[in-house]
Amino acid sequence: MRGPLAPPQVPLAVTRADSFDALVHDSAERLRRRLPQLAGVVFGVQEVPRLPAREKAPAGEAVPLGGVVRSRTGHPDVIVVYRRPVELRSRDREERALLVHEVVVEQAAELLGLTPEAVDPRYGQD
Repeated sequence: MRGPLAPPQVPLAVTRADSFDALVHDSAERLRRRLPQLAGVVFGVQEVPRLPAREKAPAGEAVPLGGVVRSRTGHPDVIVVYRRPVELRSRDREERALLVHEVVVEQAAELLGLTPEAVDPRYGQD
């Protein structure tokens, strides 16, 4: 009989996607404590940015690391972090955590019409 390699509470059972989701969640919670206007904003993760059908990425243009989806009637604003592009630009978990936080700060700043430094005074200092 075969079973899992480790019980669910052991870190070995945490997937890369779960670990990435936790980084986004932690960053979002830090910002929500500072900025109450982010209380109703949903923070999410997508594997990669989605381009409209038949649209190609412009040559020489960087793939975005995050984005903002403005609210529609009855829906909250959403800040999205794109997992694969962030993972490809970071070497280890520590660098990935810093980059995720920068992306979350930049997207929150865009959503709120503020500078990243106004959202997080430590922005760009790490």
